[in-house]
Amino acid sequence: AEYGKQWYQRRVRGLFLIASHPTVFHCRPSHRRRMPNSEDVPDYFQMGPGTLKIPNSLYKENRKRVCDALISANTPRGSVMFFQGGAQLQQYDTDRDIEFQQESYFMWLFGVMESDFYGAVDVDTAQSILFMPRLPSSYAVWMGALKTPDYFKKRYGVDNVYYTDEIMTILGQLRPSALLIMSGVNSDSKSEFTVPSFEGMDSFKIDTSTLYNIIAECRVIKSDEEMKVMRYSSQVSCEAHREVMKLMRPGRMEYEGEATFKHYTYMKGGMRFTGYTCICASGENAAVLHYGHAGEPNDKRVNDGDMLLFDMGAEYAGYTADITVSFPASGKFTESQKFVYNTCLKANKAVQKAMRPGISWPDMHRLAERVIVEEFLKQGLLVNGTVDQMLDAHMGAIFMPHGLGHFIGLDVHDVGGYVNAPERIDEPGIRYLRTTRTLQKGMVITVEPGVYFGDALLDNAYANPDQAKYMNKTMIEPYRGTGGVRIEDVVAVTEDGSELLSHDLPRTVEEIEAFMAER
Repeated sequence: AEYGKQWYQRRVRGLFLIASHPTVFHCRPSHRRRMPNSEDVPDYFQMGPGTLKIPNSLYKENRKRVCDALISANTPRGSVMFFQGGAQLQQYDTDRDIEFQQESYFMWLFGVMESDFYGAVDVDTAQSILFMPRLPSSYAVWMGALKTPDYFKKRYGVDNVYYTDEIMTILGQLRPSALLIMSGVNSDSKSEFTVPSFEGMDSFKIDTSTLYNIIAECRVIKSDEEMKVMRYSSQVSCEAHREVMKLMRPGRMEYEGEATFKHYTYMKGGMRFTGYTCICASGENAAVLHYGHAGEPNDKRVNDGDMLLFDMGAEYAGYTADITVSFPASGKFTESQKFVYNTCLKANKAVQKAMRPGISWPDMHRLAERVIVEEFLKQGLLVNGTVDQMLDAHMGAIFMPHGLGHFIGLDVHDVGGYVNAPERIDEPGIRYLRTTRTLQKGMVITVEPGVYFGDALLDNAYANPDQAKYMNKTMIEPYRGTGGVRIEDVVAVTEDGSELLSHDLPRTVEEIEAFMAER
């Protein structure tokens, strides 16, 4: 009700404008939109013809998995989980709505696309309830027909739907032995989860210690239905990357690649959002790991001789891809570009070949570093020592300063990386690894080795006697200013190995040159 009041206040100025100036809108005949009856309400999510259909059973299974995990953890009988969905926010002090995306845990449990919902799940029975905002009648003028509880019950496949002003009444009737509430810290952002609240909540026994890690752990292992969505987001993102590769050439602007990717994934895949800020780096910008931010908005002109590093992934129903391609703007690799690219590709393939349940992810990071150091030693960029000596001196982290990869799902850096996991390893490069866990079937993780020649890292290494003694400056310096290469794939851990989800891309030097020649 309070949300409805605030929304009405934000819109009242617009209502006055219409009343005072009826010619603001030019009306034309149209089919009158009506509220769908119960037979018309879809029990699935689908953006449009040809896009993936996601059944409500995906979210029902997720809720059941959490209930089973809680019961296995000896959670007291009669417990009820209670969740608060994402809220519609405005940009700073304006009345401009920030385009809404659902809070990830709430999305994983209920699949609800709308803002300002709450939800509850009975642990013993897995029975589910949604609480919807009670909106004013004026909402229909601006935002469309007011949907009923029966509509949302069918649309999201839950057992009951009530209004948010009925939360206390309904929970009181349930008489839970405890309300299980989410509370915890995200291991990537270090941000605290916003604890749900409602008026009268303090009249219940509240448990904030049980739920967070259990749901995070459930999200780590993807169900079969979730895997279908992950394959879809990866496939459409691969197709979009191919369109970008066809477009890019010297003289183009970096942002044209971003625009092409977003256009393709939305138009062809119904994917309204990307999972993160698009990185469209050319030349020296490719050594900036998170290029593309507001201060560097993919605004450089592509030059002949540049290597391009484009890191983009689109999301569908929240499930995102995260894929990086690297290729020469000219369509043909120089010998030095070929060496750097093949070094990175060899590391990528070595990791994928070694992946299977029971393998330590930090060991995979070290494998990627070993391959890079071995290739640099063969090529003469590193000298005067063995591979093991160089790894002990952290030479790999000079050229691959980030972690090998991260869990991916409803968040691009998905949760659970440090749930039931060894502590973070405080050493160069590997300290940025977003999980230290042992691989399990059902995990989906990125494999993204990189080889970069960034000024800051090179200068620091030259100034460190323990590292400088291995560096052949004469061979390394010609690569300064060329940026770098990253080859990133989305990979699922299977029963006896791995499945490459981002498979539909030219990856070898020969494949890329042949593909670019067809532009």
